Amino acid sequence: MFKKILFIIALILSTLGGCYAGKVSESLDLMNRASGESLSDVDLGDLEVTGQTGVINILLIGSDSRSELGSEKYGRSDTTMIATIDNNHKCLKLTSLMRDMNVEIPGHGKHKFNASYAYGGPELLYKTIAQNFGIRLDGYAEVDFKAFKDMVNEIGGVEVELTSEEAQYLNTTNYINGRKNRNVKAGWNTMNGAQALGYCRVRKVANIKGTNNDQGRTERQRMVMSAVFAKIKTMPMSKWQSVIDAILPNVTTDISNKEILNYATSVVMMGTTEVHPCQIPVEGHYVDGSSATDGDVLEIDLQDNKRLLHEFLFDYNGKDAVEALSEREGDK
Repeated sequence: MFKKILFIIALILSTLGGCYAGKVSESLDLMNRASGESLSDVDLGDLEVTGQTGVINILLIGSDSRSELGSEKYGRSDTTMIATIDNNHKCLKLTSLMRDMNVEIPGHGKHKFNASYAYGGPELLYKTIAQNFGIRLDGYAEVDFKAFKDMVNEIGGVEVELTSEEAQYLNTTNYINGRKNRNVKAGWNTMNGAQALGYCRVRKVANIKGTNNDQGRTERQRMVMSAVFAKIKTMPMSKWQSVIDAILPNVTTDISNKEILNYATSVVMMGTTEVHPCQIPVEGHYVDGSSATDGDVLEIDLQDNKRLLHEFLFDYNGKDAVEALSEREGDK
């Protein structure tokens, strides 16, 4: 979900930019600038990473920095995605990196993928992606949970359809912050920020499409952010500025204002706001496993998933079914 927040920012800023250049610059200055953590400065040593002219890959980190987490410097990497602006194929791509993948984390051995952020922030997360998947990243944006809640509240809530099991689960657990917000029902709900965030974090109950576990969780995030995206596009432009101002103070990035506006311009010039999704590990290329230190994990076919990720980021044309990548790989 956090990746689509970046695309929402890009769309709004690029549209407003022509009319309100000064205000747009002021808005970008609301973001927190990374200090000493630029991905371009990360020493990857002998790791081989792949990039491609015309393809911009941005690391998106959805972090949980709630006060009850105590002294954890970076909190938890609750969501990790790669946002891709593919100028070569004129399409936008979103890759979800599942947090339960059992992978090698430089200097720490094998652990769940999301532990890399807790151990060393964006720098170690990048090194982990580089070591396991060989992808060069062009920058990062870290979005706190508060940004998502503030955005949903600013647009007046978002429409979400729940099963009866989901509604009961959300009303009887602490996924939704604040008891007064635990009043959702089966069917369609206009969810506020706290309710929508709680829904996006659920893993133990199947969603409306029948998917559960971490796959169902990331699917929830994509469904909610698609609904948010669609609602913002119907709002008058005069309202867009307030949405941006609600989000940006909760964003930390190593991307300069000039680069952000260039990326935003690229998005608008494509003439599409459709985002093509992919999930790593790809279905059929992992098995459920167990770790003595981390509990339930996903044991992935690393080489297959590395190849599939490269193919999606650099070769996928935005027209064929994404599932064809897995089928084509399986035939080799």
